[in-house]
Amino acid sequence: MSDSLFNEFNPVSAKQWKQKIQVDLKGVDYNEALVWETNDGIKVKPFYHQEEFKKLPINFTKNNYSICQTIFISDEKTASYLAKDALQRGATSLQFEANTAFDIKELLKGFVTQSDSEESLKIHFKLNFLSESFLSDLIAQTKPYKVYLNIDLIGNLAKTGNWFYNHERDHEVLEKILKNATKNASILSVDVALYQNAGATIVQQVAYALAHGNEYLNHLNITNSSLSTKGLECQTSYNEIQFHFAVGSNYFFEIAKLRAFKYLWNILLKEYEYKPEAIIFVQPSVRNKTIYDYNVNLLRTTTECMSAILGGADTISNLAYDAVYHKKNEFGERISRNQLLILQDESYFKAVNQIADGSYYIETITEQVSEKALALFKDIEKNGGFLKQLQAGTIQRKIEESALKEQAQFDSGEVVLLGTNKHANPNDKMKDDLALYPFVKTNPRKTLIKPIIAKRLAEKLEQERLETT
Repeated sequence: MSDSLFNEFNPVSAKQWKQKIQVDLKGVDYNEALVWETNDGIKVKPFYHQEEFKKLPINFTKNNYSICQTIFISDEKTASYLAKDALQRGATSLQFEANTAFDIKELLKGFVTQSDSEESLKIHFKLNFLSESFLSDLIAQTKPYKVYLNIDLIGNLAKTGNWFYNHERDHEVLEKILKNATKNASILSVDVALYQNAGATIVQQVAYALAHGNEYLNHLNITNSSLSTKGLECQTSYNEIQFHFAVGSNYFFEIAKLRAFKYLWNILLKEYEYKPEAIIFVQPSVRNKTIYDYNVNLLRTTTECMSAILGGADTISNLAYDAVYHKKNEFGERISRNQLLILQDESYFKAVNQIADGSYYIETITEQVSEKALALFKDIEKNGGFLKQLQAGTIQRKIEESALKEQAQFDSGEVVLLGTNKHANPNDKMKDDLALYPFVKTNPRKTLIKPIIAKRLAEKLEQERLETT
């Protein structure tokens, strides 16, 4: 289209747009009528203009994200079969979760033929235990692959209320693993998803991700300095930290969340000699998923995966539509994987670089999230750092306050989950379909600190429906 066509129209300034809107409002205040504010205090305007646009220096590679299949290891042969099947059906990376040690050779048997090359396969481990001997064996036996051990001592403390062993012993194990790790292994991770699923706001999630990660930055840079004084080089396993995010259905804000974190992480790294890259692993949130009208979960996870892609995720592991109340099953896992394949191949998301770049709306939200998250991060550091505030219960209290506010908004109908607190189908019966207990389980035990508990918004309403229908 010829540029001369646009030259026939005079440019319209932001001030002129606002004046026109004010006239159409017929005396109603512009800010009161059209500008609304999120729980984070972020103001959202009815229009955005080039005059107010500020591009943040956020660099992305192409949206060639890995499609990850998550598999729980209860039996090594079964887990191995499911993994190879997932790779044949389009998955490009794997995440194995385990509560106890397992036979590594049995699990990984036959993987080479499932990928174009051994090195192309990324394997993530989510281990709910800490064992120096097992982790050392895991690193040794996975050398052909890129592996992520995802050790998060602070995340385990936040989730369970306890260290794996104790503060000193946990860090001794971590130190030994870091020193002995080979170049194929990425060791550290930060579980930001816990905060989102427990009800933290977007600004809190970004700030807590920075503060949580900063605890490891301090550790790595102290270790790096120690190695340097001895004439030794820093381990290649220090080169990255993987951040596990959960994304919700607030589409543009979730894109901005991931972009804001990447922007702020790069700023934070300027303060350190050693600069590990932030690798972003994303899963859809559990907090907004429902057992009633469960097919709506497909719509939720689709937009959430799109937010993850546009936000710059490196790896995405989708959540099956029935994951809340069903055990893992072939149909649910296949559908969730195919959602990502469709986005990648049929929607051409991987063919375009920085799709969200230059959007006035997204960039403005990103800037506001960044400013507020940075202020919160500085406050956390001023008051002793993330670990100290976690041990004091401050982080838990702040998340609980945000969660209660969001819960009240859901209960009043201000926050809508379609098919649950709005347009609910009275004929929808679920009592006989629950293969898993879909609510928070209480397990009283002695803990060092108050754990952060993930909870879905719809739990109370769903329990009431189950009792009456």
